[in-house]
Amino acid sequence: MSQAVLTISSRNYSSWSLRGWLLCKMAGLDFRERVVPIDDPNVRAELLMLSPSFLVPKLDHDGVVVWGVLAIADYLAETFPAAGLFPKDGKARAHCRSVSGEMHQGFFNLRSALPMNLNVRYEGFTVWQGARHDIERVFALWRECLSAYGGPYLFGASPTVADAMFAPVCTRFYTYDVGMDAACADYVAVIRRWAPLVEWTEAALAEPDHFKELDAEF
Repeated sequence: MSQAVLTISSRNYSSWSLRGWLLCKMAGLDFRERVVPIDDPNVRAELLMLSPSFLVPKLDHDGVVVWGVLAIADYLAETFPAAGLFPKDGKARAHCRSVSGEMHQGFFNLRSALPMNLNVRYEGFTVWQGARHDIERVFALWRECLSAYGGPYLFGASPTVADAMFAPVCTRFYTYDVGMDAACADYVAVIRRWAPLVEWTEAALAEPDHFKELDAEF
């Protein structure tokens, strides 16, 4: 069996690449990375949110090609059931799918106003009203899950697909110094200490390429 290949773009800027990579790590998949340069037109369109569909991340595994974060999550959960990407309990599993799906298809204002950038930190950043509703909805989802399942991850003691989906949001809230209550702040701290995210962040900080449009302080 040939080694799996995960196609990603920028570690520093691509939240979707991060999500797919975290899912592969959580599944225990042996894979290598194929990195598409940020000057690729499709990557540029993705990072600037000018494209309605994204070509990364894409997973090639054992003759199967699957792209899109939720499709990758479902494939890995079916292929590696012991990895526990979704909760075992049926009700919690349905809840996890809903929370993950909401992140996947929504929060456009948040993603537009606070693009992922692991190389910077904007203390005292002003978050305009357009993104505030999205931010408050994220906090509400986190508080609901942490209260229902006891933390420290959204669905209990171990990370699930939902945590992979919201990990880039945690990095955004740190980058842009978003204020939050203690429960949400604790969750962000847990995710930022999560070993796979630490590994990804270290690689992102060493990444040589920079995207001027996303490095501007605005």
